[in-house]
Amino acid sequence: MSIKFTIITAVYNREATIGQAMRSVASQTYENVEHLIVDGASTDGTLAEVERHKTTRTKVFSEPDKGIYDALNKGIALASGDVIGLVHSDDFFAHDGVLEQVAHAFEDSTASAVYGDLDYVSAEDETRIIRHWHSGPYDRRKLAWGWMPPHPALFLRRPVFDRWGLYDTTYRIAADYDAILRYFGRGNIHPVYIPQVLVKMRVGGESNRSLGRILRKSREDYRALRSNDIGGLGALAWKNLSKITQFIKP
Repeated sequence: MSIKFTIITAVYNREATIGQAMRSVASQTYENVEHLIVDGASTDGTLAEVERHKTTRTKVFSEPDKGIYDALNKGIALASGDVIGLVHSDDFFAHDGVLEQVAHAFEDSTASAVYGDLDYVSAEDETRIIRHWHSGPYDRRKLAWGWMPPHPALFLRRPVFDRWGLYDTTYRIAADYDAILRYFGRGNIHPVYIPQVLVKMRVGGESNRSLGRILRKSREDYRALRSNDIGGLGALAWKNLSKITQFIKP
């Protein structure tokens, strides 16, 4: 029996981009997929766009939530797939065969996670790459140097969430980093790396919209490192410094 994917898209007032995110899931050549749209009671035309682009694979849930991590937790609770991945409302798969490749990687029965690389693209021109996030092969020791896989390019088997928990909503910006440290560090899961871009993300995300949010992100990252017993200020510094190379074009 083939692996079933659940792809979760948490969305709130993203009528301009939600259609492309949904199309990128609908166009995947891998067929055993459900796509959960978890809408936070949008007040613009988002739900009309969702209705326009939904397929037989799509399930839509709309109600007020307490932010993106609360929405993702709702999606995970509703998911019926063996493997869970995310396509945020400003993101899209890099090509139509992404899930085929991820499913092939999960043929390794010991694999708890599969991840790849990510491109940050211009919000105005999705063909223009701003940053390239090259993940590289996994080594647990890298966690103490601030390493993490790109959250949108990470796919996890359902038992990882069952064993190590969902997103901690006391974090407003860095719950994904906390979860990754929990899964890869304390959970010591076995990941498989696909050395290519799996997802493209428009710049201007929640964590870097202002200086205040950047500072809050750093505080939350530090808290995540300490609470998961991974490292401290040194790991935080290396985590931020490592981003510089993402702007250097090969």
